[in-house]
Amino acid sequence: MLEVKQPIGAAGLTIADAAKRTGVSVHTLRYYERAGLVVTTVDRTASGRRRYHQLDLDWIKVCTRLRATGMPIRTIRRYAELVKAGRGNEKHRLDLLESHRAEVLAKLAELQENLELIDHKIDVYRGRLEAGDADHLWAPRPD
Repeated sequence: MLEVKQPIGAAGLTIADAAKRTGVSVHTLRYYERAGLVVTTVDRTASGRRRYHQLDLDWIKVCTRLRATGMPIRTIRRYAELVKAGRGNEKHRLDLLESHRAEVLAKLAELQENLELIDHKIDVYRGRLEAGDADHLWAPRPD
């Protein structure tokens, strides 16, 4: 079932609500902010509590996705710095993303090769089990 999220009001979201909406922990949200990964200054109430807005949540999703693809924190931080700096560095941002894309594609190719080996082994086991010949599969032998 698709969850419909309510719009964020002018007051913003608490850190707990932001964590729920982004799928990361409260600790991770605080870490992202401390590590310089958030491109906006997160609003605070008069009492100092964080208040997140849609732009913050959208950026956190970007960080989360980049991290999920294996991008190092230092590279996400560099990307965030470029975004925060504003116009004029789009070529650097593009270079950073294209470089990471090439790394992700290489990892995907490696995973595909590994999956093909697993599929082959599954086929061998199924064939041997169906033929009643599974006891002749390779296994280490004691010395």
